[in-house]
Order: sequence, then structure tokens, then C-alpha cells
Amino acid sequence: MSEMEYYIGFDVGTGSGRACLVDRHGKLIAEHSAATLTHRSPSDPRIFEQSTQNIWTSLSTCCKKILSESGIDPAQVKGIGFDATCSLAVVDKSGKPISVSRTGATEEDEKDDNLGKAGEWNVILWADHRAEEEAEKINATGEGVLGFVGKTMSLEMEIPKTLWLSKHMAKDRFKDCMLFDLPDYLTYHATTSLARSTCSLACKCSYVPIGATMKHECDGGKEEVSKEGWSARFFNKIGLDEMVKEDFEQLGGIPGKNGLVLTAGQPVGKGLSKRAAAELGLIEGTAVGSGVIDAYAGWIGTVAAAAGEGTPKPTLEDASARLAAIAGTSTCHIAQSKEGILWGPYRDAVFPGLWMNEGGQSSTGQLIDFTMQTHPAYPKLLELSQKTSKSTFELLGDRLEEMMKERGADTLTHLTKDLHFYPDLHGNRSPLADPRMKGMITGLTLDDTLSDLAAKFNVTLEAIALQTRHIVDEMNAKGHQINSIYMSGSQAKNGPLMRLLATVLQMPIIIPPQPSAAVVLGAAMLGRYAYDLTVERQGKAIITQEDAEEAKEKEGTRLWDVMVEMTHPGKRVDPRSDAEAKREVKLLDVKYKIFRESVEVQRRWRSMVADAI
Repeated sequence: MSEMEYYIGFDVGTGSGRACLVDRHGKLIAEHSAATLTHRSPSDPRIFEQSTQNIWTSLSTCCKKILSESGIDPAQVKGIGFDATCSLAVVDKSGKPISVSRTGATEEDEKDDNLGKAGEWNVILWADHRAEEEAEKINATGEGVLGFVGKTMSLEMEIPKTLWLSKHMAKDRFKDCMLFDLPDYLTYHATTSLARSTCSLACKCSYVPIGATMKHECDGGKEEVSKEGWSARFFNKIGLDEMVKEDFEQLGGIPGKNGLVLTAGQPVGKGLSKRAAAELGLIEGTAVGSGVIDAYAGWIGTVAAAAGEGTPKPTLEDASARLAAIAGTSTCHIAQSKEGILWGPYRDAVFPGLWMNEGGQSSTGQLIDFTMQTHPAYPKLLELSQKTSKSTFELLGDRLEEMMKERGADTLTHLTKDLHFYPDLHGNRSPLADPRMKGMITGLTLDDTLSDLAAKFNVTLEAIALQTRHIVDEMNAKGHQINSIYMSGSQAKNGPLMRLLATVLQMPIIIPPQPSAAVVLGAAMLGRYAYDLTVERQGKAIITQEDAEEAKEKEGTRLWDVMVEMTHPGKRVDPRSDAEAKREVKLLDVKYKIFRESVEVQRRWRSMVADAI
């Protein structure tokens, strides 16, 4: 194949859209990002809404920018891929946006008049927590689908949100809606194909891949093998029986009957439509790979890296011991296994026949920002940053070093030994799956100085690291053998946090050459795989489920070869082993015990309050 081939990855994060242009070997040629809008209800703080029109405009801007900057002929771009947050996009059957907005509504409203009408705000963002009541109803069913979400479905997933819409939207309007996890909406908008990805359906939409066994706790553990991908009894029980009658058409349909479900990177439809190609500045028919949720793109873009310079290329089997941590506003932790183990598990989400297991922290980067920005000394920190031209993080690091000398502390952990922080200000995603968890801090004093801000900044990093250990400990206790962390996202640039993670977890942290681009690189890999598979199939599109199954059988693991070829070696951060580090580990072990006790204390207090009222 010609060396003059390029691929574009598109990523939609919480606050921006991005595109990167890479060559066939994963070399980054150009990248660009553009902000996206998030709409908040003035009367309901749980509401986070976005717009597919605004998101697509952002991606179009990014694509044209990287083509212009690079000087690459659009005809040389052979494939593109998409990843996005797991947000619910709603359009009518012609593809026009349908409003999900609660602007001006109150929590007590039975119906929201603007719901279901044409409207810009047609995406319920992943962070939206309007569906708490619906999630509780779902989790009370004991149905077998819950066994694939750690027995507790998050209110951030698509089915609780779908159930909320069905209750609040006029019935005729709801029935006219097509519902997409955002990555699948993007491939639909790019190609006009209604094909869905196993990643989105299995991870966020209660889809159970055909052949997987469900265990119904509500029926004394009775087992049922998934035959159609969707559990009719589950949807009937929660009140979405109309979807069952329509063969789940609104969610993409039953594979092989009225739906097409693809694994990661399989080519979607006949590639870019004429309209989408014009909007992106690309060529009609350019291959489009089946998309994935953004965290999974982070896994794809990192775990095939050699574990440092000079180390051998990894095998697909090696990936099972590597935990990908995709860390931005929140952090998602993903590991692959031969058998379904924990959180999920989700079969076929990336590779056919293999399971993806997903944990996560709902607030990490956001938590660091919140800790800093709500402290009384934050304006002083900003002023100092402007005067010195140093970043706020550099200044806090300097202050911590000064405090260690002033107080004779051996390590940063010793500096904040009496300050303990439990970090679930936005609920717990893993390992507790408890959205009611809250933040806790112990050791407060009457100190509002820059030194106190520095201490709280440090203990926030510590709390994130301790919770990561909690997640890894739970995964390994259930059968994983995690021995390294592969980072991506903006937090991978946070040196103190990376060193702290290595110390707390006592395992190496691998950081890619361009941490912020790892996710969008993963999306570009989907584009290359789609192109390669299209060439292999001599241009024949995957139209039927039979076509998709045949391609899986022949080329199911080729994506790994693409990942190995396009992923460059990462920087390795190993745990320190000197005497000072050993003293720090000893103290961190104690703080970890306190961290775990904080969970028990909060739950006990919650129960005491509930008993009293």
C-alpha cells in the first residue's frame, strides 16, 4: 500500500470536539480542537445538555483546519473514525434534532412542553443525573442484564435516560424518536447508515451480545442465553414495552432482523455520504470505522505500546494485564479479559469474543479544578501566576516544596498526614456503583492561606490515587492480574499525580508521547482498520449481519495489528524504591485504610439519618 495514506480520528469530549491527522504508522501530522456548548437548566442542577448540530460543526471546523495546516490532499485520507462520550442523542426518523431540554421546568413537572419538539438541545450529556429515580427502578428488577453492569446500572447510562424521556415526553413524540449513544450518532450522521456499534450498545444500552448468558437474580439465579441481543422481559418490566413490540427499532433493532451491529472499526455503510464529506472537507466514500465510547478509544490508543524503549512488541494476550486509565474531567479504567469478570463485563466491545471490564471515577480533573477554584486563596494564586508567568500547578508545587522544608516533612504525604479526603463529590462510579456517595474531608483548620490551598491540592491528588488503588484492588480480587497502568488524557501530563499513582499502586505508569492525543489516535486507528478491511473485501460494504459476522471470523483481531503498528513507545514512570519512598508507602498504606473506612462511615451515617427521618 502507498505510504501516502492518512487517517483522521474524531473525538467528542465533554467540552470540545477534536480531530487529528496521522499517517499509516501513527505519526501525528496535525490536530485541532474546538469548544462545544453545554446547556444547563437554571432550575435543575442535575441537567447537562448538548447539541448534535453544535458538535458536528465543531468537528467540521477541526477537520478543515488540520487539512489546511497539513496541506494534505483530502483524497489521501483513506479512513476516519469517531469516538465520543456516552451521551444520549435524540433525533426524529429523518435525522432532525429532537429537544431533550428542561429549560424552565421544575423537578415536579410531569411533562416538559419543549420535550419532543424540534430543538437544538437534543443530547443528554453523560454527566446528566436527571434519571436517578429511573435507575433505582431498573436496579430493583434483579434482571439478568444487570449482571453486565456490575449488578447496578448507573443513572449516567442510556436506558435510565431513555426511560426518563418516555415518562416525560408526550407518547407520540417519544415514539417518533431515534435514540443513539453519541458515537453511533456520529457514524449515522457521517454515512446515513443506522448500524450500531457493539461498544455503545453493550456498554451503555443494556444490549447483551448473542450467546452471552444472563443470570436473573429475580428468578433465583435462573440463566438465559441471549438470542436477539435485547432482553424483552427486562424492557417490559421497566415500562419500555413499546420498544419490544417494535423490535427495538428506536435503539437500532435486532441484529439480522431489523438491525446491524458492528464491532470496533468495522466499516460503516458505504463510507462518507456526499453531504458529510462536503461538511468535513473530505471525499465521498471515505471509509468510516464503527465508533467507540471515548474511554475505549483511549484503551485502543495506548495499550498496544511497548512498555518503554527497547521492550518487545506486545501481544493481544499481554493486553489483559494492562489497565488503561483515560483521565480528563473524569477517569475511566478499562481492562480486557478472556472471560467476563467485573464492571461490565462487555463482550465484543472492541474485539470479538473478548470481554471489556470498565471502572471509573466520576470526577477527577473536575475535582482538582473544584478544589482549587473554591478555595479562598485561589484569587491570590491567579494573581501570582500572572506576575510570575508560572502555571498555577507549578506555583502550588513550589509552595509544597517550601512547606516540606519549613515543617521538616520527609515527603508530600507526610506533609499532609493529618488531612484526609474522600473524593466522591459527584457520586461513586466504581468500585461502589453508588451515586449517593458524597465527598468528605477530615483535618480542617482555620487556615485560608496559599499554603492551605497547596495542602488541599496535594491531598486531592492523593485521594484520586487512593481511589484508583481501590478500583485496581477490587479488579484483581475478582480475577484480573493488572500489573501496569496505561494513561491517556489531560491528567497524564500531571507529573506529581503520575508519580503518586506509581507509588500508591506499586506498579509502573506508562504515558504515551502525546497523552492528550491518545484518545483521538485510537479513533484514527478505527479509520485505518475500516479502510484495510474495505480493501480486503474489495470494496464490498458490510450491509447485513451475516456480512459483519463473516468479517469478524476472518479479520476479528486485525485491529490489534493496526494498534501495535500505530502506537509508539511510552514514557515509563516506575515506583521509587529508596528509603524515603518506603516510608511514604508505609504512610500511604495507613491512609488507604482510612480511605476505605470513610466509605463504611459515610454509609453508616447515611443509614442513621434515614432511620431518624
